[in-house]
Amino acid sequence: MNKTFLLSIIAILTLLPLRTKAETDHQGYPITPVDFTAVKVHDGFWGQRLKAAREVTIPLAFSKCEETGRYNNFINAAHPSDSHPASEFPFDDTDVYKTIEGASYLLQTYPDPKLEQYIDSVLDIVAAAQEPDGYLYTARTMNPNHPHGWSGKKRWEKVEDLSHEFYNLGHMIEGAIAHYRATGNRKFLDIAIKYADCVCREIGDGPGQVARVPGHQIAEMALAKLYLVTGDKKYLDQAKYFLDKRGHTSRRDQYSQAHKPVTEQDEAVGHAVRAAYMYAGMADVASLTGDSAYIKAIDKIWDNITRKKLYITGGIGSTSHGEAFGANYELPNHTAYCETCAAIGNVYVNHRLFLLHGDSKYYDVLERTLYNGLISGMALDGGSFFYPNPLSSYGDHERKPWFGCACCPSNVSRFIPSLPGYVYASKDDNIYVNLYMPNSGEFSLGGKDVKLTQSTYYPLNGAVDITVDKNKKGNFALKLRIPGWVRNQPVPGDLYSYIDGKNPGYTVLVNGRPAEGNLTDDGYYTIDRKWKKGDRVTLNLDMQPRMVKAHDKVKADRNLVAIERGPLVYCAEGPVINSSGAPYPASKNSNEGNGFFTAAGDGKSGANQSFDNDFDIHSVVVAANPDIKVIPAPTKFNGIMELALPVQTMTTGEDGRVTVSDTMLTLIPYYAWNHRGRSNMSVWHKTSPRLFAE
Repeated sequence: MNKTFLLSIIAILTLLPLRTKAETDHQGYPITPVDFTAVKVHDGFWGQRLKAAREVTIPLAFSKCEETGRYNNFINAAHPSDSHPASEFPFDDTDVYKTIEGASYLLQTYPDPKLEQYIDSVLDIVAAAQEPDGYLYTARTMNPNHPHGWSGKKRWEKVEDLSHEFYNLGHMIEGAIAHYRATGNRKFLDIAIKYADCVCREIGDGPGQVARVPGHQIAEMALAKLYLVTGDKKYLDQAKYFLDKRGHTSRRDQYSQAHKPVTEQDEAVGHAVRAAYMYAGMADVASLTGDSAYIKAIDKIWDNITRKKLYITGGIGSTSHGEAFGANYELPNHTAYCETCAAIGNVYVNHRLFLLHGDSKYYDVLERTLYNGLISGMALDGGSFFYPNPLSSYGDHERKPWFGCACCPSNVSRFIPSLPGYVYASKDDNIYVNLYMPNSGEFSLGGKDVKLTQSTYYPLNGAVDITVDKNKKGNFALKLRIPGWVRNQPVPGDLYSYIDGKNPGYTVLVNGRPAEGNLTDDGYYTIDRKWKKGDRVTLNLDMQPRMVKAHDKVKADRNLVAIERGPLVYCAEGPVINSSGAPYPASKNSNEGNGFFTAAGDGKSGANQSFDNDFDIHSVVVAANPDIKVIPAPTKFNGIMELALPVQTMTTGEDGRVTVSDTMLTLIPYYAWNHRGRSNMSVWHKTSPRLFAE
């Protein structure tokens, strides 16, 4: 055979999509997620956030990688020297990986050749830093004789403590897979595979290997994803090894979830981000291997979180001490940590458990987290961020433009653009519609093409239209998630419950007539029929303001109520607080514009600030059955529905006498707070004790 011809054939084969092999050589999830590449989100609530990510967040994150020396770390690693100073943190490399991941997701919605070229140039720098055997960890490689103080004298020596070598691998893989799927370019994927192969060779119980587990988890879920992309089972085996070995090495503490073997754990403990990433990895292994011990363990842990350790905003991690889960029912509001990264981890866990079990209850938790405790972590303009997301403030919280430890900004910059991958899923001849937003999605059911388009103003209202644009399949079942908040269950279990006596409902029409379907035990309204092009499904969810109480064992919320509408939790904000700690006066000509406000911290901008409630919002008492008005506010915060209700406030005069006054309380969605500067804020409000005695 001609040598040139043979080399050409080999070159062509190396470029074939890895997904072809992955789809045919291994068993995937019981339910298949519809990839972000097959879903295009249009305008609306999430379209605005994707636009902000593209125009502000991703450029900001890349600029911070330049300004803070993230790229220089790779350049220095390509040219090792005793003179190179250590990076600030040994996980700084991940900010590069995470930003590339977010940018890659955006390329599907907003094709951008210049952005692709920029990413490609960054990957040249990354590739040059990789050692010949695949090891890529700049904190050691740039100065081998004097590595970062957290790194240890040799590879993997402190990986269970602070080196983050496996953590860096995990984010590298996640970013590389997103980049490959979005562009078809293998450059980043090949770098990640080379490092993953290095880890697989050197970590284990075999001759010449060392037994180690990640100090900060994420490699487990990333390696499972790499298995799905490549079809190479060694990556899934390595993910399972990391989990199986936990609790059997020198690291055996609750903080890192290593206090006992993972299959014996039944309570969420320790650092909330590490925990959530590990639980997501456990769900991956449970789904991809069918291991019953893993399924039982992760189900018990999820049950513990949703019944005893979940904030009403979907946040997790109640204490700043160790950024950790607290005891059962320990859910303080003002000191709540609820790290943005932990909310992202909570989404990962619930998404994977849905793919395992197919029950809508996991998406009920996912949606609550997504619309509240997660997106609150990034300002509407995409340019400032929360690290913790408390449920109460006394003017002592404010978003920041960046952090030295930048895990939350870079994490949210990769998550928001990934949202199209969470909208749909499929199994056999079933299409699951899990999230409602304007989009078009393409599906392959048994090799037959189907295309759907959603049109909706959700979460502003509960009307959703779904049109069949193409159907080569004929019969298939369309499964519409009926959220728990419509079915009088804010979360699975009894941690939170509605106390207003309302009984909302929903309707489903097909081409203007009542649908011939039914609500199945999995929480989906299922319509199984032969669909034709142009068929239109209309879902109307009764979106009323609801009053919620917490379980009596949650001491922080006793005799308090929260108010929500649809998937959104609401909060009250007081006047903007100036640098002296005093509230600004309300402006008669408030400059609301498009809903963004200039934070007033210099004491000079008070005349341009507006606020909702000209009183101490922490003194509010809500009546037992208030008449809550829904008020459209299209110019505030990119367009919201405000809530207004009669309340009483209490003030103490100089003589010590308490005065009770009637007034109206205005509420805004929790995600929108702190856009006008520092202020008092509260999700939970006092109410009549008799409301809880009934």
